[in-house]
Amino acid sequence: MVERTSRTDPEKNSGFRALGSQSGGQPGLASDSALSLGECIAWHRRRRGMTQEVLAGLAGGRTADWLGKVERGSHVIDRLSVLELIADALRIPLARLIDRAGTELPALPASELDIGPLRATLEDYAYLTSDEDFEPIDLDVLATEIGETWSAYQDSRYARATRRLPDAITRARVAARAAGGQEKPRAQAQLAMAYQGAAMVLTKIGEADLAWLAADRGLAAAFAADDRLVLGSLYRSVAHCLLANRRLEAATATIDNAVGLLAPHSKLGPDHLSIHGSLFLVGAMAAAGARDRRETGRYLAHAGRTADKLGHDGNRMWTSFGPTTVRMHHVSAALELGDIETALAKGERIDTSALPVERRVRHKLDLARAHDVRGRREAAEALLLDANELAPEQVGSHYITAILVRTWVRSPKETPNRHIAALAERLGIV
Repeated sequence: MVERTSRTDPEKNSGFRALGSQSGGQPGLASDSALSLGECIAWHRRRRGMTQEVLAGLAGGRTADWLGKVERGSHVIDRLSVLELIADALRIPLARLIDRAGTELPALPASELDIGPLRATLEDYAYLTSDEDFEPIDLDVLATEIGETWSAYQDSRYARATRRLPDAITRARVAARAAGGQEKPRAQAQLAMAYQGAAMVLTKIGEADLAWLAADRGLAAAFAADDRLVLGSLYRSVAHCLLANRRLEAATATIDNAVGLLAPHSKLGPDHLSIHGSLFLVGAMAAAGARDRRETGRYLAHAGRTADKLGHDGNRMWTSFGPTTVRMHHVSAALELGDIETALAKGERIDTSALPVERRVRHKLDLARAHDVRGRREAAEALLLDANELAPEQVGSHYITAILVRTWVRSPKETPNRHIAALAERLGIV
């Protein structure tokens, strides 16, 4: 049984003052939940798996106590040279550290993710000029290996996915180089799907720049494969990356371009319908982020009609597309547009039990966000904790978790229950 505490003036305790009033950062964030510069430093340090002692030493031989004060906000860094040292040690541009101070970042995953090997694989260009003679790879076996990375992603097992992806991408590159004749396009298509798997995982864990690189590489492989379905799938990832970076107009333009490119070739089979429908859903979220109700409705209507043609929930081309997913996106879009009651009324009637874990957990987080806005903290806590039981890595890496938990543990009017307090400790939120 989860402990609950009494509430006082619930509407004022919410960190989501107005979902439609943010000026940047992640979608739907209120400014009073934003991170300070010190919290940004701490977030990037934990993502890199660095201790305070290590980072402080790299910042000009300073002490862990000094860095602890910086991260807590009790000491101000007043020298640009020190910030430059910290940014270099964290392997991020100085501009990102400065610009993202005052914006929200997602919480860290439950387990520290080692993305170093995946980063090294994606940033490796040597294979393009290698004159090595590669042995052909069994494409059926390779397809199974790539499918396992996608399964890990949809099961919200991000650490497992990031461990498997470097080898899957490397083998797919070899296959694309070694294959000949009719096998060449198929090998390129598998390489594209390997890159897309990386892009989807990296977007989820907040590595937007690296996700963009993976999606861009995947799109090039999809063009080389001359496979319209794979091409549409990669356009979806490119649009996701643009959406994650709040480049909303570019995201909708990408979706429209992809739909126009694919429509003349559509055979209206299950795979085509799933790809088309999933593209419309990304467009809907980009339009909702831009507060464009008309365009949001247009995309959702297209997605709904496509789901009706499909006739059932499915997971063709790893899209998890179908009528239920469309209804879930109606909820997400309503939240972005500030229609909280609409989101709650629609969201609580959706049965997501047949969908992949990643989709089910995202829906719970959306509902938790909506309940918190309405001052229903107990309901929000229960949903967040339920989601955490299903997928601690996804919950830990999502910006909604960071906002909710930070708001609750810092509330001066109410002590968080022990489960929320434990989650806050795990995520480094104080």
